[in-house]
Amino acid sequence: METLRLYDFLPSGNGYKIRLLLTQIGMPFERVEVNITKGESRTPEFLSKNPNGKIPVLEVQPGKYLAESNAIMVYLSEGTEFLPYDRFLRAQVLQWLFFEQYSHEPYIATPRFWISILGKAKEYHEAIEQKREPGYAALKVMEEHLSNRIFLVGEHYTIADICLFAYTHVAHEGGFDLTQFPAIQDWIERVKAQPRYISITEELKLW
Repeated sequence: METLRLYDFLPSGNGYKIRLLLTQIGMPFERVEVNITKGESRTPEFLSKNPNGKIPVLEVQPGKYLAESNAIMVYLSEGTEFLPYDRFLRAQVLQWLFFEQYSHEPYIATPRFWISILGKAKEYHEAIEQKREPGYAALKVMEEHLSNRIFLVGEHYTIADICLFAYTHVAHEGGFDLTQFPAIQDWIERVKAQPRYISITEELKLW
């Protein structure tokens, strides 16, 4: 079996989703660092893998590439406990994946990138403040949903949890206050307690 190759940027929540899922599935892979702050995802070589110029990209076979973190997670989780077989539960998982990309990630992840990765909080101050209201709105949706649930879908840990955990648990790095969301905080601890959990900045051991 060919070893999967993941083109990734270590601080990225989108890349972390894939690293965490692969590690928890127990699937061997090679990680290739692509420093997006240095334009490494905009080179002709990288653009030949993903014309959209973004990480993560998964090389599933030599020369065969898959982009978009949530699509990669669906691909990897087929036939595993991380993606329900039940038609409605599976659709609910997809619902949360779409929510994350449209209503959550643009508002939670972007301020973190500006503040904690680029170190340009002052330069992006106005834009950051514009992200606050919709970012907190997304967190409130999650808080309400998790107030009487263990996990996001079907009371089982799925890629829906991995997807939203990635940027939610580091939302404070973008200036969001999670102390007002006790259900989210409890859920974060449940995710961290899952088998073969790795942190977002954890360098992986060689398989």
